[in-house]
Amino acid sequence: MDESETADRSGTAAFLDALRVARNGKIGIGVGVAFAALMYVVRVFELRGPAPDGVGGPFLFLALAFVLAFGTALLVTIVLTVVSAYRAVRRAA
Repeated sequence: MDESETADRSGTAAFLDALRVARNGKIGIGVGVAFAALMYVVRVFELRGPAPDGVGGPFLFLALAFVLAFGTALLVTIVLTVVSAYRAVRRAA
């Protein structure tokens, strides 16, 4: 590795630290998993009424819960990172 690759990586790491991406990712994963678990419990235990016939069983809902958790985690992480970037720009101005 030459100096430009090392400098670029440290700059990227500093940029990600300034935007607090790691923290935002952890929050996003927590929110995504909690939301998906809640939706899974509501649907599988039929807390809001029975599912229509032929919709699928608990294993299908588990697969959908994984997709929901991932999508929600990604969305929350992006939103929090955009908010962090906005605050960093406002502080710099």
